[in-house]
Amino acid sequence: MTRQLVLTIVANDRPGIVQAVSEVVAGHGGNWMDSSMIRLGGEFAGIARVSIAEEHTDALQASLAALKGEGLAVTVQAAREGPVTAGISAHLMVSGADHPGIVRDISRSLAECGVSIEELHTEQFPASMTGQSMFQASALVVIPSGQGLDILRERLERLAQDIMVEIDIQAEA
Repeated sequence: MTRQLVLTIVANDRPGIVQAVSEVVAGHGGNWMDSSMIRLGGEFAGIARVSIAEEHTDALQASLAALKGEGLAVTVQAAREGPVTAGISAHLMVSGADHPGIVRDISRSLAECGVSIEELHTEQFPASMTGQSMFQASALVVIPSGQGLDILRERLERLAQDIMVEIDIQAEA
């Protein structure tokens, strides 16, 4: 029987992190299925889903834990198939001058509408002309069945005025 595991990986960024983890997974007969990894503030953070034969799970976990000696913190948990959110997939874009609370305010509004955030990418960067700190976010969201895109768009436009950012949401084609 095959198990799916979710690995979270955190380390001081340096070359070879993904190679070290993938080497351990492959060495135990595991299959690297999907992942998302990024360098943030000098740190490396990643999440990966792997599949492995049930009888190799304990040995894989022990080998991944041993990577701590190389400065890698790897946690392992069983992957769970949760319910798939039914509804309309949409792309959400946010941009404006950076200030505390943007992600909190937008995520609160989405949660209150029952919208699920499937992916979220944010960044802070200096404006090209002024050097002012700018914020940008892009997200893939799922709007639940029965919740109209237009109603959500109106709510987000009101929020955008309150927190002084631009927000655009478009149904995925």
